[in-house]
Amino acid sequence: MTIYALSSGAGLSGIAVIRISGSETEKVILTLTKKVLPTPRVATLRKIFSCKSNDLIDEGIIIWFPGPNSYTGEDMAEFHIHGSKAVIQAILDNLSKIENCRLAEAGEFTKTALYNEKINLLKAEGIGDLIASETEIQRKQALKIISGKNSYKFNSWREILLKNLANFEAKIDFPDEDLPIDILKNTKKDIDVVRSEIKKTLNDSKVGERIREGFKIAILGPTNVGKSSLLNYFSNREVAIVSEIAGTTRDVIEVHLNIDGFPVVMFDTAGIRKSEDEIEKKGIKLALKKAQDADLNILVFEPKSVDFSHFFKDLDLKKSIFVVNKSDLDLKKPEELEQYNPISISVKNEINIDQLISQIKKNLKIKFVNIEDTTITRERHRQQLMQCASYLDDFFKKESENDFDKAAEDLRLATRHLGMLVGKVDVEEILGSIFNDFCIGK
Repeated sequence: MTIYALSSGAGLSGIAVIRISGSETEKVILTLTKKVLPTPRVATLRKIFSCKSNDLIDEGIIIWFPGPNSYTGEDMAEFHIHGSKAVIQAILDNLSKIENCRLAEAGEFTKTALYNEKINLLKAEGIGDLIASETEIQRKQALKIISGKNSYKFNSWREILLKNLANFEAKIDFPDEDLPIDILKNTKKDIDVVRSEIKKTLNDSKVGERIREGFKIAILGPTNVGKSSLLNYFSNREVAIVSEIAGTTRDVIEVHLNIDGFPVVMFDTAGIRKSEDEIEKKGIKLALKKAQDADLNILVFEPKSVDFSHFFKDLDLKKSIFVVNKSDLDLKKPEELEQYNPISISVKNEINIDQLISQIKKNLKIKFVNIEDTTITRERHRQQLMQCASYLDDFFKKESENDFDKAAEDLRLATRHLGMLVGKVDVEEILGSIFNDFCIGK
């Protein structure tokens, strides 16, 4: 089956790109251009006609990539056309009328490249991250993955484990052969290096995931202290309803920001207070859950705020910035907050907001201090490495030759998890979750 899709963004544009891949690609070019194939990998100006008549649709650039020397590993072509909705739709409609051609699914071009071993699983993930990148730091991390640096490290660990596993397998399969003695003891030297490097990699404060998903900041506080106003200020638009009526915000409102090149996800949450309203109580529960999961909490109060004890009870104050809003009212700060060195601000009059932003940036730079050494960028990577390290720990508990079979199995399972990480074994079940994040046409 041959697939096709609009690979450039939807909407009006000077140029749009339609991509085709599969065994019928050659037929598609001949049918729509009514000319011989262009020279491979050379941009060629061609008129594009309706497949059922000689009606001219557009004139554009055709690039022909015969397989296997293409992105997908199959015969492939790109039609660079004028970016009007009418032109795009007319060409897509004509492609749908050609036998064995269908619209591509999300990420199907990249998935085809993966199946044809043009890229590995980590590179496929990197391509998805690059497409979704919104900040410079996300772009650089995605390019690092695409370049293969992470793959090289994971594969080198796997090769060491496989090499040592082969010695175990030989000893088990050929016990009477003249094989090196003390295999278990000697193997542990190599394996310990890999285990140490894996554990060092795991001890990274999840910087890679933070870069990819965004640094999470939750705005919390009692009702009517200006949490929604603060979110609107950072967003530079009205994303949250601001009202003097207490309890206006019931659900969590999420906004993606770029602060000094760092990706940030900021959450406005329901005001925390004692309430008998079931919906409001659920909103407060969600707010406290966001506070637990956040990398940083901004705790907002006002001079009239009272009774803080219940508010602090379940919060990690080490990852919190205290703020007293409405400083324009010229009222005294609550004495209970003085020990936390709160920042006095006025969102309404934009007073001392720069101090709050400076404190946020300070937290960001601390959390992203090791960005050059990031290797793990997804929870999937972390889980596979944790499983691998766990089996290597079990391997080191085997002390005698009587444990040969069990030690070999530990090594085999550790190697398997590294294989799943780089896409060597059993990856079919995770492909759906990876490519669902792709846009159609990539």
